[in-house]
Amino acid sequence: MLSKKIEKLLNQQVKFEFDSSQYYLAMASWAEIKGFNGVSKFLYRQSDEERMHMLKLFRFINERGGHAIVPEADAPERNFSTVNAVFELVLKHEIEVSTEINKLVDACLKEKDYTTHNFMQWYVAEQIEEENLARTLLDKLKLIGNDKGGLYLFDRDLASLAASAQSEAGTP
Repeated sequence: MLSKKIEKLLNQQVKFEFDSSQYYLAMASWAEIKGFNGVSKFLYRQSDEERMHMLKLFRFINERGGHAIVPEADAPERNFSTVNAVFELVLKHEIEVSTEINKLVDACLKEKDYTTHNFMQWYVAEQIEEENLARTLLDKLKLIGNDKGGLYLFDRDLASLAASAQSEAGTP
């Protein structure tokens, strides 16, 4: 059984994951209309992944005797200046997500809720991967600089990355 405090914190994390999904969806749409099809595919996949993170939390809350709450949608930013700016925001956002997850994990330990603590370890590991991927992509963009050919190849590579991730996950 979840304590009310942990239930509240988990529902806040549900909202954070939901907002993340919407944020990446807005980025994907921007990239798509700007002709960055690979970037958009990657960000659409990220949006889907964040939604799955939200649903995993949602089900956990209900399975543990709590009540998962459907969050209200906040309109995300819609306009971005460059692909580099998008990935700078992605990294910044992933660091924020990690911070929130760490706060939740800390609260679980203080409440001696070892079941939720154990459940949250998946999110801790996931965030390490997400931050690393965002840093790697941002580093590649910094190497490319203003080279349009390099940006074209980066976009193409992200399309391949998104496609391979989809085939690994078994999604169309």
